Amino acid sequence: MPHLVILYTANLDRETDMTALCRELADTMVQQRDETGEPVFPTGGTRVLAYPAPHYAVADSQRDYAFVYLNLRMGYGRSDAIKTGAGDALLARTKAHFDPIFSKRHLGITLQIDEGAEVYNAKHSNIHPLFPH
Repeated sequence: MPHLVILYTANLDRETDMTALCRELADTMVQQRDETGEPVFPTGGTRVLAYPAPHYAVADSQRDYAFVYLNLRMGYGRSDAIKTGAGDALLARTKAHFDPIFSKRHLGITLQIDEGAEVYNAKHSNIHPLFPH
């Protein structure tokens, strides 16, 4: 953790670079600091994954609308201020990425942050040891 999953209407693929957005958002997550200056998110655990929805319906059928849904899932224990700060930073970066598209088409963006109750949580990785935090 943390994992940021992006679901988006596939009509955006021809208008923007979603891989670049993933990198920008991962960098934004890694840059977040808590009140003591420590990283909010572990570098080795930071994941941003984007999935286009080839089949979708957004609003009415009058226009070719687009939509982006971002869900950040993180472990428990961070303050509300840290969660809000991370959310604000991610939303600002996402809005900046899509700003050129807003002048051309109708687009909706939703960002949600979850600290859901976990029923099972297993990890297996050789990435974490590469980073000190």
